[in-house]
Amino acid sequence: MNHAQHDDPDGGVPFLKGHGTENDFVILPDHEGRLDLPAALVARLCDRRAGIGGDGLLRVVRSAAHPEAAPMADRAEWFMDYRNADGSVAEMCGNGVRVFARHLVDEGLAESGDLAVATRAGVRRVHVAGPGPDGTPGDVTVDMGRAVLPDSTGVEVSVDGRAPRPARNVNMGNPHAVVFVDGLDEAGDLFRPPLVTPPAAYPDGVNVEFVVDRGPRHVALRVHERGSGETRSCGTGACAVMVAAARRDGHDPAADGVPVTYTVDVPGGRLVITEHPDGRITMAGPAVVLARGTIDAGWWRAGAGAH
Repeated sequence: MNHAQHDDPDGGVPFLKGHGTENDFVILPDHEGRLDLPAALVARLCDRRAGIGGDGLLRVVRSAAHPEAAPMADRAEWFMDYRNADGSVAEMCGNGVRVFARHLVDEGLAESGDLAVATRAGVRRVHVAGPGPDGTPGDVTVDMGRAVLPDSTGVEVSVDGRAPRPARNVNMGNPHAVVFVDGLDEAGDLFRPPLVTPPAAYPDGVNVEFVVDRGPRHVALRVHERGSGETRSCGTGACAVMVAAARRDGHDPAADGVPVTYTVDVPGGRLVITEHPDGRITMAGPAVVLARGTIDAGWWRAGAGAH
């Protein structure tokens, strides 16, 4: 990758800050894919005390300029290079892709309505609604793809030495373990990853969702995101929860031909998620870009390990 653009960023590095249901992100416009982003620098940017702060980082790159996204460039102009708060690379982030789409529309890089975003989990279709009568930004709906339900036999989650509970294995382009509990306090503090067994079920780590019922087709969750800890919202996690709850409740749109919609409350707000008969899952919710600025050039060089 060509790193020439900001090898010596004397003018600083532009950034924005946004969130979707309080799942917040540092946004780095890097249209030609020239920024060098080692994991340690991403972690420093996402640090809430020593950096800008965020649950993750969204790098905005033209698909044609990124080797992982180039094969998708004919279907999606823009690639969401998503990183977890610890700097690790992630396949997909549902709230992140909504914020990413909001940024594209706000900056005039795409028009409101339907657009495509390339991710490591494939091309995602997004719909950015126009503003309401009072000027409030419309919701952003993203086609999250189809859920894969690997074998869940023997998969269990335990927290703080409590008896293990069975978990549903759901993959939304990234791995999830969904646990139904009586109260969300059973999740513990979620500062540390819950214990998930057997380890072979999730060789690359796992996002863990703890779920309670709020009413008919209405659930609430807390989540520990792989590489980030507890977050205020997780879009792929909310979709995994919706699918697990639907199957538990006897709904399978692919089998019965009837779409099903669940309301999923997260600590940072509310998402509305629908599974369609063709297996597609759509997620609707708010997305806001709230600030922009410039990262100090010296701070960036120090974080990137420049001398």
